[in-house]
Amino acid sequence: MTAIGMPAVRIDRTRVVPWLQEYGVYIGVAALLVFNIALTPHFLSLENFRTQAVQVTPVLILSLGMALVIATGGIDLSVGSVMALAAAMISLYLGYGPVVAVLVALVAGAAAGAVNGALVAFAGVQAIVATLAMMIGGRGLSLVLLPQLDGIRNPAIRELGAGDAFGVPYLVWISAVLVAVVVFVVRRTVFGRRIVAIGGNRRAGELSGLPVRRTLLAVYVLCGLFAAVAGVLATARLQASDPNSIGRLIELSAITAVVVGGTPLQGGRVRIAGTVAGAVLMQLLVSTLIKHDLPPSWTQIAQTAVIIAAVYVARERGRK
Repeated sequence: MTAIGMPAVRIDRTRVVPWLQEYGVYIGVAALLVFNIALTPHFLSLENFRTQAVQVTPVLILSLGMALVIATGGIDLSVGSVMALAAAMISLYLGYGPVVAVLVALVAGAAAGAVNGALVAFAGVQAIVATLAMMIGGRGLSLVLLPQLDGIRNPAIRELGAGDAFGVPYLVWISAVLVAVVVFVVRRTVFGRRIVAIGGNRRAGELSGLPVRRTLLAVYVLCGLFAAVAGVLATARLQASDPNSIGRLIELSAITAVVVGGTPLQGGRVRIAGTVAGAVLMQLLVSTLIKHDLPPSWTQIAQTAVIIAAVYVARERGRK
């Protein structure tokens, strides 16, 4: 009883924490939308929604690949550097035509993912160590290949970054297709079920005859490929290739989007709808702070708070 004779209100964490992990990301998105509708001028304009949709594209695409990796119990810190590597390849091979340049960029991303996957699956290196090495080495290689910013003047690349179909930017169409593909893979294919099974218990998967190593290799290749797609689209949108800045620290936003969306860090589960909502949440958070003239330092603090909250909820869920 309290001092005034009323019973104390007690919160059952065993119910609240799972509920937060299931629906917290959607509540966060809704809260930011309500805040912006009420207090941010011109937020409901079509141009603003178009801008928000385009800006969230790189984080969303990276988050899709990251969700698959985290579902296996791993992590990929190198996606930002792979974006930079893909951007460098676009600039270096654009003289052979835009199709060749894009294909080379995608192959480079898949190759980087294959290196990560081979280290994790066959060499037994911890994912955080293997991808940290690629994070450093990939960025360094991209800067060796393209030491400074290079403007992109190709009409096809420019159209990819600025064009639209039926009023919707190509970048948004591409990200929507990738979301649909990943949803299909996770829910309808044997490969998707293997990802979840390996994340749940890798040893049990090995004993039951699952191709654990090949599956892990494929997951990291896909993550690298998605990172390369994000790098190509970022280059097209910026109309410039700048390996020094493209993708820098974006891996933190991707990891946060996945974890906030309900995919546990320990693996064994993947939530694509939650991941999409997590990417939207991160974009709205940054956009809101910028539109209200808060300095970049506040943006970093806010992102840090979201990361800490997401990890805490995931940790509490893991104790159940």
